[in-house]
Amino acid sequence: MPIQRNSNAIVRRKHWIFDLDGTLTIAVHDFKIIKEALGVPAEADILSHLDSLPAEESTRRHKELDDIERVLSEQAVAASGARELLSLLMQDNCKIGILTRNTHEVARLTLECAGLGEYFTEPEFIIGRHDAAPKPDPEGALQLASLWGAPPGEIVVTGDYLYDLLCGKNLGSATVHVDPTGEFRWSEFADVQVISLLQLVEMRASV
Repeated sequence: MPIQRNSNAIVRRKHWIFDLDGTLTIAVHDFKIIKEALGVPAEADILSHLDSLPAEESTRRHKELDDIERVLSEQAVAASGARELLSLLMQDNCKIGILTRNTHEVARLTLECAGLGEYFTEPEFIIGRHDAAPKPDPEGALQLASLWGAPPGEIVVTGDYLYDLLCGKNLGSATVHVDPTGEFRWSEFADVQVISLLQLVEMRASV
């Protein structure tokens, strides 16, 4: 069962920012393998580490990361409930956007391969790592809020990882943690916790 704080009001909001991998799609990234391939220490954040390298090496390693993520995007499969939730939000004239630590290009490929591209036809509503400071920085979320003319208190940030939840809290928005394992390791940063996007569909439809 979801753990929630004022969940009815949250799930009825009209502005939704989604993480991509592991949230709208089934997670396929093995970050341990990716870090080993890029020479990133096990405890380090991949993007921060690559940015800290000398310029030439940083550029080369970022290109290698782009290539890895482009291949992974071809394996993308929609998460349980993703189509149902996005369809319901569109039916209710909600604004929906993507904020990802992938590139914009990879995000588009991922959405198309997962069969979710039809829900994100406005390119400016997809914010990648080259469009704004990566999560947990709220810069990308603020860009979407500005495009929509929506104050943070009217936005829901939904994701499967700590950085997604911290981004939402840094923005001043409500957060939804999607965790199929039901462990919910970062409950202190989540207003609503669900094991599947289908639960959000049920919660929104029942309000």
